[in-house]
Amino acid sequence: MPRLVELARIAGVTPQQVRNYLDQGFLPPAERAPNGYRVFTQAHADALVTTRALAAGHGWGAAREIMNAVHTGQTAVALALVDSGHAELARERAHIAAATAAFAEVAATPTPPTRPDVRIGDLARDIGVKTPVLRQWESRGLLVPSRDRTGYRVYDPAEQRIAHLIAVLRRGDYPFPIIEAVITTLRATGDPTRARTELARRDRDVHHQSLARLRGSAALLSYLDLRR
Repeated sequence: MPRLVELARIAGVTPQQVRNYLDQGFLPPAERAPNGYRVFTQAHADALVTTRALAAGHGWGAAREIMNAVHTGQTAVALALVDSGHAELARERAHIAAATAAFAEVAATPTPPTRPDVRIGDLARDIGVKTPVLRQWESRGLLVPSRDRTGYRVYDPAEQRIAHLIAVLRRGDYPFPIIEAVITTLRATGDPTRARTELARRDRDVHHQSLARLRGSAALLSYLDLRR
């Protein structure tokens, strides 16, 4: 039977961290020896390895829920949590693909010439929408017009380009969550090329995260097989 310090060495953590994992349900309950010390078994070592793999792929919060479910006999709940984690990444992949396609569509669409600060009616005519549509985009945080001395909305050249981008995406039937992500990325990076590069980087991150999540799920499967 492994001792506490041996368990800690297996996982590369401190003995206190092993105790914390036990108290938080990452490990199965441990019996007490007559002298009051906890008795650890190979099952605890297996659970510790599984916990670390799950946390690396699914995050510590999800790993705790999953392992708690396993150790309380709720295997179906644990598997549902795992499925949910993989589905989350699938949605993120689809989100990135849609945003990347949106940028490609915008790049292929000529941008109308911008003017010095224009009012809402002029901008609406320039991009082919109604003024209430621009107000709706503003309420969603997509547009950030300033106000002139009389209180009217005015749009500088940068906001005019953003409005054109939104109009193109809406005509392409992109949903607002995708448009919001595109606009946020574009505002943060400053130009579409850098924005596409950022999306490509995020896609690589999701790829690596997906592999780590898969390893964590595989570790859980092995652990469940050992518990049968």
